[in-house]
Amino acid sequence: MSALVPRLLSGLTRPARGLLHVPRAPLHARPPREELSLVDKTIAMTACFVAMLVPSGWILSHLSSYKKKE
Repeated sequence: MSALVPRLLSGLTRPARGLLHVPRAPLHARPPREELSLVDKTIAMTACFVAMLVPSGWILSHLSSYKKKE
């Protein structure tokens, strides 16, 4: 019985071949064509931080008004 269990479990763990074909994305590990300038990086990071921190700051600053029942 114990010799049969690994053979049964191996069918469950291996991927089902031929049932679902998912195309692989082409990945390239090479340097970028153009290096981003410091200004571009600063603008991108500022936009990301503003997009995340402004809404959460708004909610936290108005939290007391959200708790009040009208």
